[in-house]
Amino acid sequence: VISSSGILIAAVASWLLADLMILEEDQLRPTLVLLGVTALIAGLLITVATESLGHDAHQLEAAVHRIERGDRELGTTISRNDELGRVATALVGLTARLAQLEAEQEALDAERTHMLSSISHDLRSPLAALRAALEALIDGLAADPDRYLRSMQADVDALAALIDDFFLLARIEGGRLALDVGLVDLSECCDEALEALAPTALARGVELELEADEHVHVEGNATALGRVVRNLLDNAIRHAPVESTVVVSVTRRGRPVVSVVDAGAGFPPEFADHAFDRWSRADESRSRETGGGGLGLAIARGLVDAHGGRIWIEPPPGGRVAFDLPSDVSTSGSHPVAGTAGR
Repeated sequence: VISSSGILIAAVASWLLADLMILEEDQLRPTLVLLGVTALIAGLLITVATESLGHDAHQLEAAVHRIERGDRELGTTISRNDELGRVATALVGLTARLAQLEAEQEALDAERTHMLSSISHDLRSPLAALRAALEALIDGLAADPDRYLRSMQADVDALAALIDDFFLLARIEGGRLALDVGLVDLSECCDEALEALAPTALARGVELELEADEHVHVEGNATALGRVVRNLLDNAIRHAPVESTVVVSVTRRGRPVVSVVDAGAGFPPEFADHAFDRWSRADESRSRETGGGGLGLAIARGLVDAHGGRIWIEPPPGGRVAFDLPSDVSTSGSHPVAGTAGR
């Protein structure tokens, strides 16, 4: 169309030049004939040249319409080295990126739904118990008010601990947690964790034992490392059989290693791969009282990662979770924790 328009404009210009006597009258006819022949040849060339161009342009148009309808399996047979070919290549890349973004959005939506479901599940039990206790106290049906108050205090503590877990994990994953680093005795850290959880173990009929032949020192944050050991120990106590022993050992295998072992069945193989994900439970039907809030191992991994260490689950028999730490940490003071993909 553009070429034909150019030839038409040239013909009109020739006519005007002749009319203005710039071209002689006997020169006008040959000029117009030449323009006509040129127009015919140009039309043939344009038709041949644009046949494939038009076909490929229609392909691109159809591809765009398929993208609008949500088709992300886009493929074209366009193979050109010109601008249209580059547009086709870019369109295929754009479609692949859209498919990737949509998949990521679906994963985020699924995770958000699972998170909200888990939060509501973990909050429901203590809130329901609090409501029942309050109603009993208000209605005067509590035969032993002090026992009801103690139960309410335990539910409030459970809610507070759950909310603390939420905020701690958010700070770890957002890289907003700063740790004061100093010299830490891992053996002493584990001993304090055993002492803190001794009442919980006693209530479940489980014994605790520490195996540490020497003092193993690392540079880290004592509070954070103590939280890691307590989370692993709490998880082991929950899954240990009655009248069994949970063993915490501190060794040095090139790097300082802490392991927590219980006599339970261990982590199911299908669960071990995502045990450190947020909200993961080996048994989704467990409540917070029997299965935890699904955040303990995620927080443990985040804090271990923050110290430059590794945490892992060893295969059955028995349940064993271990983590190691760098033997030499040259930095000290306060430093931020990078975001992690913990649970």
